[in-house]
Amino acid sequence: MIISFKPIKTKKIYEEIVEQLKAMITMGQLRPGDKLPSEREMVESLGVSRASVREALTSLEAIGILDIRPGEGTFVRQTSNSETFGPLALVLAVEQNPGAQMMEVRRVLETECAALAATRATEENLKNISDSLEKMKSAKTVTEAVAFDLRFHFAIAEATQNTILLRMMNTIADLMHNTFRTNREKLYAKQGHAPKIISEHHEILQAIKERKAEKARQKMLEHINNIESGIQLDINLDK
Repeated sequence: MIISFKPIKTKKIYEEIVEQLKAMITMGQLRPGDKLPSEREMVESLGVSRASVREALTSLEAIGILDIRPGEGTFVRQTSNSETFGPLALVLAVEQNPGAQMMEVRRVLETECAALAATRATEENLKNISDSLEKMKSAKTVTEAVAFDLRFHFAIAEATQNTILLRMMNTIADLMHNTFRTNREKLYAKQGHAPKIISEHHEILQAIKERKAEKARQKMLEHINNIESGIQLDINLDK
């Protein structure tokens, strides 16, 4: 039997921080509701820059694991279900084309999330979705913009008021972020793409605000199809 290894890629510092925090949550060292050390304390303990710590925390907030409260601190969210990461990640690791399958799952889940959000979103839900979009627009870096993009989609999942669906999205969002992060950042950074992506998000939000379930479903589907096409084109160009 021929065993083929893939080249080892050095992880970014913030990814190492993310993995440490996830491990602490999975092992019970950090529990839902617990407050994390301050950014300054984490910088000193980890021996990294504040930017790396902030990027790690933002990434984990985007997928619903942490809750960053200005003036209060950063907390492990009560809805966190980190134990679901391992089994699903293991299944995807042995699949031939997990990216294509994840996009199919995203189409199934997120289009229905948008439709349900249009009928169930509270005023607080709508504010969270809007705030995520505003942060995406004002992000100082592409990495930040992509993280808030992810948060936008997770906020829509929260608006479904379906905790099982939310936990499924939590897992899928994390895996999607790790699989496509580089491609999404490259896509977002391309001239003319960022305004188009933001415009599509505005259309999804508007449909949810108008309480038009079918329109929200369709706008989400169009957005996911456009993102998939852009990512696939970028992958093909890199070959």
